[in-house]
Amino acid sequence: MELLVEKTSQISGVVKAPPSKSYTHRAVIIASMADGKSLLNDPLNSEDTLASLESCRAFGSEINNFKEQWEVEGTAGEMQTPHDVIDVKNSGTTLRIMTSIAGLASNYSIFTGDSSLKTRPMQHLLDALKTLGVEAVSSRGDGKPPIIVKGGFKGGKTSIPGNVSSQFISSILIAGVLAENPVELEVTGEFISQPYVDMTRDVMAKFGVRVGYDSVSKIFKVNPQNYKSTDYTIEGDYSSASYLAGAAAILGSEITIKNLFKDSKQGDKLILDILSCMGAEINAKYDEVTVEGNGELQGIDIDLHNAPDLLPTMSVLGALAEGTTEISGVKHARFKETDRISTCAKELTKLGVDVNEKPDGMVINGGVKSGIVQSHGDHRLAMALSLIGLKVGIKIQNAEVYGVSFPNFPEVMNKLGCTMTLR
Repeated sequence: MELLVEKTSQISGVVKAPPSKSYTHRAVIIASMADGKSLLNDPLNSEDTLASLESCRAFGSEINNFKEQWEVEGTAGEMQTPHDVIDVKNSGTTLRIMTSIAGLASNYSIFTGDSSLKTRPMQHLLDALKTLGVEAVSSRGDGKPPIIVKGGFKGGKTSIPGNVSSQFISSILIAGVLAENPVELEVTGEFISQPYVDMTRDVMAKFGVRVGYDSVSKIFKVNPQNYKSTDYTIEGDYSSASYLAGAAAILGSEITIKNLFKDSKQGDKLILDILSCMGAEINAKYDEVTVEGNGELQGIDIDLHNAPDLLPTMSVLGALAEGTTEISGVKHARFKETDRISTCAKELTKLGVDVNEKPDGMVINGGVKSGIVQSHGDHRLAMALSLIGLKVGIKIQNAEVYGVSFPNFPEVMNKLGCTMTLR
């Protein structure tokens, strides 16, 4: 389907940020392993998070999913072997976290997904799990899905490179709690996207589990423990809110976004500093943010190694800003839903933007025109490109993929005064 975004002069209003996709994934997976019933308030009902929910059901958890609350009856750590192959669709987070959890079941579990997911690298996680007693292999022998896992999470010491995906680390920590013996995980090399692991530890703590970490040696230590059921409320998502905040900044408008917490551990909270540096006025309170733009952003140099999901938003802001914007530190963004460096550069070039692609980012010289672009099946690219439409008008093909993380995106934007039509 195609999303038609019309040129907009101004937006205004108060809107609630969609629930965090990252927190929803972690909360439902951990609650499914706890002893008793947990209530997850304000979860994100999206394609990705529902993939995690269905995976948890496959391993024995009973879940009632209502729009604003999920009731999760945990397995108390007794993970069943799934009766069938688990299709996680396009959710890399689901695949990576559940691969380690499958090691807690007694027999074989098989994970697959769509064509995009089958390009996602998994070998580093498979190698690390082998050291911990879990037999996990790529069915095609190329380190990518489908993945076959044989249960037997003994525990012990292992290591994993920190420069590919923080989800590998989160995966081992979440499942390692229920291993037979303590787990010691060393992160080797550069530790990218660390805020996502901080998020994981935060959710684990809410469910009664502590994870030790030595920042000098970069070693995590997890002792055998039990997750305790609890009531948990999902906070708003800074990644999704970046499109709302960005729209206010580029249009010289003012909006307030609720359910964004000032003390959040989300790395994508960096969007507030970015917009401030580019010329917008940011007023962050305890649980809401007001963004006031003047419509004239200035290009900046920005390192996104701890916030790679902001790359599509940042590339579009750079295209709409005066001067040059240089984005660095996101080599790992090439292994997301798409090679995001390449696809961002390709689509911006279609719109007349001067883009110089680099191994770990891009250099963008501001200046853009209207046109027709492609989402490449990437939800974040589709939503980011819509911001250009607010300035010059645009058509985005295969745009319905926004449902992966922000199911009512056009409706929310239209409520603020935009005109977006999916047809």
